[in-house]
Amino acid sequence: MAASAWVQRWSHLIEPAKSVLDIGCGQGRHMKWFAQRGHSVTGIDRSAEALDTAARFGLTVLADIENGPWPLQDDNHARQFGAVVVTNYLWRPLFPLIAASLAPGGLLIYETFSAGNETVGKPSRSDFLLQPAELLHVFESLRIIAFEEGFLDQPDRFLQRIAALKPDSPNPDMQRPRRLAL
Repeated sequence: MAASAWVQRWSHLIEPAKSVLDIGCGQGRHMKWFAQRGHSVTGIDRSAEALDTAARFGLTVLADIENGPWPLQDDNHARQFGAVVVTNYLWRPLFPLIAASLAPGGLLIYETFSAGNETVGKPSRSDFLLQPAELLHVFESLRIIAFEEGFLDQPDRFLQRIAALKPDSPNPDMQRPRRLAL
C-alpha cells in the first residue's frame, strides 16, 4: 500500500535526514516512504505481526500505547523527532505526547477519520472520530501549515488532516522565519 497522498504532499517540509516517528505504523507504509527519502524511521504499533513487516524500514517498537506507558522516553521526557506522522489512528490521551515528541522545528502530519464517517462506514463510533476542527484546537500551539476536513471518495470516508510545525522557540512570536516550499 502506498503512502497517503497527505503524507506525500507535506513530507518535503521535513528537513533532510531528520528522524521520523510513525505512531500506529501498522506494516510500515509510511516508514517505507520516509526511509526511501533518507530519514531514520521509528514505528510504534501493538501488532507484532504488522511490525514484522515494518521492521524492514526502520526501528520498530512493540507497545500498547493505549493501556501502557509511553515507550519512547529519555530521562522522563518524550524522545523528540524531526517529524511525527499519525494516520488512521486516534487515541486522544496521546495528543500531549504527540506534541511533546516533536523536536523544535519538527513537522506533524496527522490524518484520520472525522465525524460524518459513521454515515459511510467504519470507524463509526464517536470515540474514534475527530470532531469538527479538533486537530486545529488540539495543536493550536503549532504553526499550522495546512488543514483540511471533509468528505473524500474512493473509498468513501470523512477525514481531518493537518500539517503543522513546532516553533523553534517557546515564544512563537520570536520564531525565526522559515521559508516553506508549498
